[in-house]
Amino acid sequence: MGGSERVRKRSPVSGSNGFAAADDGSSSAPPSRATNGNVRRRRRKQGGVRPKKSWSWLLIPGTVVGFLIVACVVRLSAQSRFDDQLLMGDSSTNVRRILSDMPDDAPLTEEQEQEIIGAYRSDLDRFPVSVGADDHGSNPGWETIVHPSAEVETNAGRKKKTTAAELAGLLAGKALRGGFAKADGDDGDYMRVPKFWDPPPYRTIADERERRSGADASAADDLPRDGVRRYLGDFGSRLMTPAEAKSIGSRVPSGKGDGEMLETIFVAIASYRDWQCSSTVEGAFSRASHPERIRVAVVDQIRRGEDKPCSVPPDGPCEQFPDQHSCKFRSQIDYFTVDADLSVGPVFARHLGHRLYRGEYFAMQSDAHVAFVVGWDDEIIEQWHSAKNDMAVLSNYLSNIEDHIDLKTGERISKARPIMCQSGFEGFGAQKHLRHGQQPEGIPHIREPTLDPFWAAGFSFGRGHFVVNVPYDQHLPWVFQGEEISIGLRGFSYGYDYYSAERSVCYHFYGREGVPLFWENDHPRGTDTLAMRRLNSIIRMNLDDDDVNWLRTDELKYGIGKVRNLQTFFDAFGIHVEDQEVEAHLCRFVGKPMQKEFLPSLRSNGMGIDYNNITYRFVDKWKNEEDDDG
Repeated sequence: MGGSERVRKRSPVSGSNGFAAADDGSSSAPPSRATNGNVRRRRRKQGGVRPKKSWSWLLIPGTVVGFLIVACVVRLSAQSRFDDQLLMGDSSTNVRRILSDMPDDAPLTEEQEQEIIGAYRSDLDRFPVSVGADDHGSNPGWETIVHPSAEVETNAGRKKKTTAAELAGLLAGKALRGGFAKADGDDGDYMRVPKFWDPPPYRTIADERERRSGADASAADDLPRDGVRRYLGDFGSRLMTPAEAKSIGSRVPSGKGDGEMLETIFVAIASYRDWQCSSTVEGAFSRASHPERIRVAVVDQIRRGEDKPCSVPPDGPCEQFPDQHSCKFRSQIDYFTVDADLSVGPVFARHLGHRLYRGEYFAMQSDAHVAFVVGWDDEIIEQWHSAKNDMAVLSNYLSNIEDHIDLKTGERISKARPIMCQSGFEGFGAQKHLRHGQQPEGIPHIREPTLDPFWAAGFSFGRGHFVVNVPYDQHLPWVFQGEEISIGLRGFSYGYDYYSAERSVCYHFYGREGVPLFWENDHPRGTDTLAMRRLNSIIRMNLDDDDVNWLRTDELKYGIGKVRNLQTFFDAFGIHVEDQEVEAHLCRFVGKPMQKEFLPSLRSNGMGIDYNNITYRFVDKWKNEEDDDG
C-alpha cells in the first residue's frame, strides 16, 4: 500500500478527556490522555476511514501459503524436552499399580484421582519445559494443521465477489488442494505446530471416568479428545472442582536458596515485525524479582533479512554479550518464528502462543512493546491472590509509558490505572460486532483488584488453566477487532471472572513511528466477513437466521461452555444483542457499586462468582445527562 496516510494517535485508556473516572473512588482528575493506541488510516483501495487497534499485524492474501512448513521455525535451547518423553517411566508404572488396586466398576473418587496426579507430580513440576524442536516432523509433541490461509483460500483475482456459500464451502475444507495425505506437510497448505499441553495423568483420569461410567467411547469419535480439558470440566460442561484447578501449575525452588517454592509464570508474546520485542523479553527477566520462575514464549513474525529477530537480545548476540538476562535465562525462552507473509492477524498468532504453554502455574499475555516495573512478578501474583478467586483473570488495556514509569529505573511514577467497562457495537452488516472502546483511567481507592465485565488482549494474567480451557480460536483468520469479546465471553461461560489490577505492572509504548502495521497487504475479499460470522455465531451474537454459512470446525474446542449462560452476561451488563445496542454509562457502575453487588456471590471455595445468585440488570440511569463515559 503506497501513498500518504492519515494516522490518528489515541490511547485506549483515558483520563480527563471526555470519560468520567469510574465510581470506585478513583481520582476525578486522572492524568491526561496517552499519545497513541487506536489508529485510523485511509485506505486508497477501499476509501473511507476504518478504526483499528494499534497492534502491528499483517493481513495478506491466502495465496501465499506455498512455503508454510519451511517458514516456521522454533529456536530452542539444548535443554529442550518433549512432554511425552518426560512423563513416562516410574510415573506410569505407579499409575498402573494405583489403578490395579481400585475396584474396576466403581467411579474414581477425588482422592484416587489426586493420587494418580500425585504419581506424576515431580514430572508436572519440571521447569522449564520447552515444546522441543520438530526435526523433519519427528517430534510426537507436534502435529500438522491446515493453515488458516488455506482454509479460506479463494480465487482472489476474480472480478465477482465470492459468495457466502462459496466461502462457507471453502472453510469447510471442500476446496483444499491435495487433501490431507502428507503428514509431513510438504504440500504447502499445512503447518507443523506444537500440540496443546496434554500430559498423561489427565488423559488417564478422563479415560477412566468415561470407561467406569459406561460411556460409549465410539460416540465421542468426532469430539476432541484432549485429556486435560476433559478432566477440567469436560470442555466447560461443568465448573472445575477446586482439586482439579489446584492440580494445574508447576512450582520451582527460589533462586535465593531459602527453600521457598515459587509459582511459575508463562508469558505469551505475539510479535509482528516489532523491533522492541527483544527489549520486552529482556525486561520481563531483568525487572522480575524471581526470573527463575518465568518462561517466555514468543511468536515472532518477521521478514528475514529485513527485521531483527526477537531471539537476538537488545544489546547483541549472547556470544558477544552474555550478561544479558535473555542470555542467562535462555533455557526459559521459546521463539516460534514465522515468516511475516504468512501472518493472518493477531488471533492466529496468539493461538500459536497458547500452544506453547507447558503447565506453568500462571499464564500471562502481553504485547511485544511494553516496559515492566521492578518486581512486577511479585506484585501481580500478590494482587491475583488478593482476589481470593481461582477463576480470576487480571486484564486491562495498558497505560502509556509517558508519565507512568521511569524507563531507566523501572519505578512506577503514577498510581493511575485503567478499568474495563466501555464497549459498543461497531461495523455494518455481517461485520458488525461488539468491541471495547477507550477505557477510563484513574487512581483507585479500592485496595484490591476491581471486578469488571471485560477481558483485554493487551494484558492478561490468570491461572494456567485459563489458557488451557479458553485457547485462542485456530480458525479466525483476518479477524482483528472482536478477539477480545470472543475470549471474554468464552471465558465467562466457563466460569472465569475479570478484574483490573490495582497497580499496573507494565506499560505500553504508544505513538511509535516506522513500525510495520497489519494493513501492509490486502486479503481476499469476503474472508474477514466469514471469519467474523464464525466469531459472532460462536458467542451467540450473530443475528443472521441463516446459520449454515460459518465454519463449525472445532466448535466445541473453541466454543462456549455451559457453566454460565451468555444471556446472563448480556442482561447483567446492559448489552442488547437483538438491537445491537448497549446501555451507556456502564463505567459508573463498574467499581465500588459492582464490587458491592457481585462479590458477595463469590463461591466460598474460591471457584468464581455464582451468577445464579446475580439478579442485577444494568440500566442506564443517566440518559439525560451529558454523555461523558460512553
